[in-house]
Amino acid sequence: MKKLLIIGYVWPEPNSSAAGSRMMQLIHFFQAQGYHITFASPAQQTEHMVDLLTLNIDVENISLNCTSFDTFINALQPTTVMFDRFMMEEQFGWRVSEQCPQALRILDTEDLFCLRNARHQAYKQQRSITDEDLLNSDMAKREVASIFRSDISLMISSVEIALLQRLFKVEASLLHYCPFMLSHAQLTQNNPTYQQREDFMAIGNFRHAPNWDAVLWLKQQIWPLIRKQLPNTKLNIYGAYPPPKATDLHDQKAGFLVKGWVDNAVLAMQSAKVCLAPLRFGAGIKGKLAEAMYCATPSVTTDIGAESMQTSLPWAGAIANDPQTIANAAIKLYQDEQAWQVASNLGQQNALLMYQQAGILAQLAEKLTQVTTNLEVHRQTNFIGSMLNHHHHKSTQYMSQWIDVKTQLKLLEENNVE
Repeated sequence: MKKLLIIGYVWPEPNSSAAGSRMMQLIHFFQAQGYHITFASPAQQTEHMVDLLTLNIDVENISLNCTSFDTFINALQPTTVMFDRFMMEEQFGWRVSEQCPQALRILDTEDLFCLRNARHQAYKQQRSITDEDLLNSDMAKREVASIFRSDISLMISSVEIALLQRLFKVEASLLHYCPFMLSHAQLTQNNPTYQQREDFMAIGNFRHAPNWDAVLWLKQQIWPLIRKQLPNTKLNIYGAYPPPKATDLHDQKAGFLVKGWVDNAVLAMQSAKVCLAPLRFGAGIKGKLAEAMYCATPSVTTDIGAESMQTSLPWAGAIANDPQTIANAAIKLYQDEQAWQVASNLGQQNALLMYQQAGILAQLAEKLTQVTTNLEVHRQTNFIGSMLNHHHHKSTQYMSQWIDVKTQLKLLEENNVE
């Protein structure tokens, strides 16, 4: 039996984030490929997480820096292990290699943390990001090392693939482009008309720094410009885990409505005339904008927001980077039914060009078969990965064992055992 162990940074919450939705897409793909799946995570379980047991997926709570994981994975003997973000590969990769050396190791990057972090720092310093920001970044060194150590890294952004190849000399054979995947039903669904919709919307998990920054920018600069021209409209802001500083921005009089969690994000997107996503930093591709496309909701975003999400067709709405231009584009789309309809149609056309599930999954299945069949040769040709595995495993192993011993000694002292 083919067994997949997913080591999750968090438990999947498809209604809270694009990362959660993508994880569930990958889970369904592997199930269709005949894998029995175990999902393990050191994170706390949450109220919004999927009930994996009902999907016939085994669930395991695992601990950091603890030999109990060795016992667990040795008994499981998975044929494939997928690390959810590089931090999980850092923590558990050496243990997987030690206990299950023949298991295929996949890294699901979601987006490049080092790129997102470098852009955030550059934004705070009011300057553009440079190659040196990444080359001098400790996080980049950790993340790129994790990519080299893995057999395959799943990438959602073609821009990030190009960056890894150009700046860090990562071989194309180690990277696989696997963006969002939309079903035929999603891509061909009927959506409400211009006349059936009202108001603006923005959506995004509040724990994600780029989303929180976008909400602040909307509140402080962009929405007042829109509201001045459209005094009777509202902006509905949705997202999981809104902190008090976000709910404090709620202003009924100004039409700035922080609604937080929404049970049905698709319905919320379909109900809005225009989606606003003014992202000033970040990485990867944006689930909210893919959702806007297949919901035929015109969107106004920035260059960062639209990165790696464009085709040869125009953007389904507008791309702008300053408050006044963003506001002007949003107002035009909201008021001009013809402009709205053109953008609405482009959304579904662009989604069809980029995110057809069947083709993306077929390419992923082919890649997995190719690497699995030639795993030994694949690893031999990745000398940098072999070298990093050798040194990383030793250093991480000794640090982890030291922490484990300290923990055991503390427990003994607490129980007065000598």
